[in-house]
Amino acid sequence: MCRRDTRRLSSAPSEQEMNAETALTTDVVIIGAGPSGLFQVFELGLLDIHAHVVDSLRQVGGQCSELYPDKPIYDIPALPVCGAQELIDRLLQQIRPFQPEFHLAQTVTRLQKTPAGRFLLETSNGTRFDAGAVVLATGLGAFQPRRLRALGAENWEDRAIHYRVRDPDALAGKRLIILGGGDSALDWTLALHGKAARITLVHRRPEYRAQPASVKCMKDLVNGGKLEEFHGHVRSVFEIDGRFGGLEIVDPEGSNHHVEADAVLVFWGLSPNLGPIAEWGLDLDKRQIRVDTEKFQTNIPGIFAIGDIVTYPGKKKLILSGFHEAALAAFGVQQHIHPEQKVRLQYTTTSPLIHQRLGVAD
Repeated sequence: MCRRDTRRLSSAPSEQEMNAETALTTDVVIIGAGPSGLFQVFELGLLDIHAHVVDSLRQVGGQCSELYPDKPIYDIPALPVCGAQELIDRLLQQIRPFQPEFHLAQTVTRLQKTPAGRFLLETSNGTRFDAGAVVLATGLGAFQPRRLRALGAENWEDRAIHYRVRDPDALAGKRLIILGGGDSALDWTLALHGKAARITLVHRRPEYRAQPASVKCMKDLVNGGKLEEFHGHVRSVFEIDGRFGGLEIVDPEGSNHHVEADAVLVFWGLSPNLGPIAEWGLDLDKRQIRVDTEKFQTNIPGIFAIGDIVTYPGKKKLILSGFHEAALAAFGVQQHIHPEQKVRLQYTTTSPLIHQRLGVAD
């Protein structure tokens, strides 16, 4: 069991104590906007519990949106096949009646329990919350794209160097360098072939981690002269007349190559980091949080956890499992913030109250 960090999570007043008067008051703060976190919004909403959602990424969707938006998912009930981004879009539509408030591109850096049993939280952007409960749905932590650390790269991030594709059509007719050897790099290489003026795929070694079928398609394009493949590592960014020019790449023999490009797509995966969560006195098993399986509460009353961040006997890292955990956690949250209320199970098929909350007609 991890040692409780009384500096981070304390009910005793101190000079560093956050001021609740400047905080956004809410029922629950959910940390993590992936599938489990989004479905948690829905399950809480059915119980008339409002949530704010914080995520370190710049968009909602977690790994589904960041790593494999176009990948098919086959194990969502009643959906024989569903794209990863499609799933996120459906979840956003499902939670719309409950009007969650999202706080993206920021991480929760401080958490403090008040004498009244509520939680004060502060993010890296200075946003503060006063919440009755907290739900951790962070996957394996605060995911950040593995960045291109080459000389001069930071000056061109979000201008010519990108870590996700927001609009494929905007890349039409451009000369692209795609960095990576996994599924995301290969998928986007194949998807943008025919749209881009030229694609150069750069990977540090000849072996790829992507699906064999994708690798074969890529090799066929290379052999047909329709795609450039390069092995080596990026040394620096170069400019031409003050504009982004491309990348200087060093091959395995140590020779330098200047590859001109209009844009660079970096798909080196996400780097998980528990960050401050590791300092909150939670009962950790390596990088995961132990929870009870009745209401998915942690060892700290009022802090719940669901999804890939949790561990318990028989735990499986499936989206479906996260949905189940979110449903039970919602009832645990209700019991925690409204202990005087009797927990009643109502069905979405028959409950007029649930229909009212969903905004549907009986």
